[in-house]
Amino acid sequence: MKYLVWISRIIVGILFIISGLIKLNDPVGFSFKLEEYFSQGVLDLPFLMPMALAISIFVVIVEVLLGVLLLIGFKPKFTVWSLLLMIVFFTFLTFYSAYFNKVTDCGCFGDAIKLTPWESFTKDVILLGLILILFFGRNYIKPLFNDKTNWIVGGASLLACILFANQVLNHLPSVDFRPYKIGANIQEGMSVPEDAPKPLYEYAWRFKVNGEDKIVVTHGEYPSVDGEFVDVETTEIQKGYEPPVHDFTIEQQGVDFAAELLEEEKLLMVVAYDLAKSKKDYFAEVAEIAQNAAAKGFKVIGMSASSDNQSKELKNKYNLGFDFYFTDETTLKTIVRSNPAVLVVSRGTILQKVHHNDLDELKLD
Repeated sequence: MKYLVWISRIIVGILFIISGLIKLNDPVGFSFKLEEYFSQGVLDLPFLMPMALAISIFVVIVEVLLGVLLLIGFKPKFTVWSLLLMIVFFTFLTFYSAYFNKVTDCGCFGDAIKLTPWESFTKDVILLGLILILFFGRNYIKPLFNDKTNWIVGGASLLACILFANQVLNHLPSVDFRPYKIGANIQEGMSVPEDAPKPLYEYAWRFKVNGEDKIVVTHGEYPSVDGEFVDVETTEIQKGYEPPVHDFTIEQQGVDFAAELLEEEKLLMVVAYDLAKSKKDYFAEVAEIAQNAAAKGFKVIGMSASSDNQSKELKNKYNLGFDFYFTDETTLKTIVRSNPAVLVVSRGTILQKVHHNDLDELKLD
């Protein structure tokens, strides 16, 4: 039992620290995932949605700290009970998502490692088993250091998490795992390789044969059945390749200008996924940047999922010298974790991506 506890302690501690740090690198992204869980049709807890960011920061810091406390063996009873309660909740959540197909990605490892709902549930079941070993063998969890050192390590870990969270919240994630990171080409991200896996479908054909229903299952071909065709049900049994960049459009009045705009040598994108929630005070500075960019030969566009009326009102108020285009809100949230933000793009390649707090760092040379 002692050796099982040691193995479980190391695995669980490291996994919780890694998982927590990945999400702490992008707490805004994790808050978007929590909003999905809180939304109607999933957990139906809309009153928690305004608190999603605060909850995400709290959860990921606790996740990291529990991993650290487990590894150093500090407060084992509190640590193991906390781990058990957390993993039971996460296991329920991932099972609910998988069984009812509510949230297609749990966000357990942020954008760094994508897991399907059933993969997430399986991961949590394994972790639950390891934590149960720790729970029943908690007497074997001995501290690595004396109390004073353990308090220092725990306190330093908490302080480091708070400082890191403050940094990424007021700027951008330190490591960008998304397909819109600096250096990525949007057109290449949308392309599908010739040898990419194709989706596989199963077809259940129903016929009337001698007055009785007969179902014949094929993988696409029409079956040879001596009877009257009634209907067919189609089921996707294997997903095909999905490019990392999808649902990317730059629309005006229903026309997609993405292909044309992504060929621009100098393109400045002002991204604000929701103008109602946007930090509007920064648009005065954005207006100056847009004016300077236009003078240097840049094509300047705004990208938002807000209505035309909101766009026009903002444009008039801050004398913005560019038009807004419509892009899906989820896509804009994925592109950059700032509302607003500015991107410099050349022929579809993202050269710069700047948080609204760092607009003075933008280079237009």
